[in-house]
Amino acid sequence: MTQTSVPDDRTLTDEGLAPARAGRILLIACGALAREILDLKKANGWNHLDLTCLPAKYHLYPEKITDAVRETVAKHRAEYEDFFVVYADCGTGGGLERACKELGVQMVAGPHCYSFFQGNESFAKTAEDEITTFYLTDFLVRQFEAFIIKPMGLDRHPELRDMYFGNYEKLVYQAQTDDPALTEKARACARRLGLEFERRFTGYGDLEATLKTL
Repeated sequence: MTQTSVPDDRTLTDEGLAPARAGRILLIACGALAREILDLKKANGWNHLDLTCLPAKYHLYPEKITDAVRETVAKHRAEYEDFFVVYADCGTGGGLERACKELGVQMVAGPHCYSFFQGNESFAKTAEDEITTFYLTDFLVRQFEAFIIKPMGLDRHPELRDMYFGNYEKLVYQAQTDDPALTEKARACARRLGLEFERRFTGYGDLEATLKTL
């Protein structure tokens, strides 16, 4: 599977893949956010931020996230003045937040990326009314087969669709970019799951606002 991310055990500096200079901030991010973070770095000239990504597949195994973040901070502690974890809680049950406090590093606020892309305050207001809504981001639309269809076995057993999605009514595509082709792919995803479709342009939401504070 091709995904836009930095190799798991390397650090992206402005000079390319190389040892990072001391005094910089290392972003430890979900691989599913790599493209968005790199775009924001380029657009805003955030040359003081370096990026390393954990595997995007940890979306499927959130119990691995906290230990992986701990290991990454320990690995690079001597190289960086500070760290910032570009994950929300993401299914860790508060474990990631507790680990970040112990490590003395900050992280993105919110329960998951759907919330901080829409804006945590806005998402909190709509979440109760959208309990039957399934969300996709740009990354998940691009990787729909790899992260939704295949892990759920729907490629082999399409009859399982009703078991997984029978209680959902709508698919909301949270668009980070204006890409007509991606919108059409998201619409096709909704049809495949038998759900109503809504495109909601969020841009980068609280992700951009948070990284600006660094």
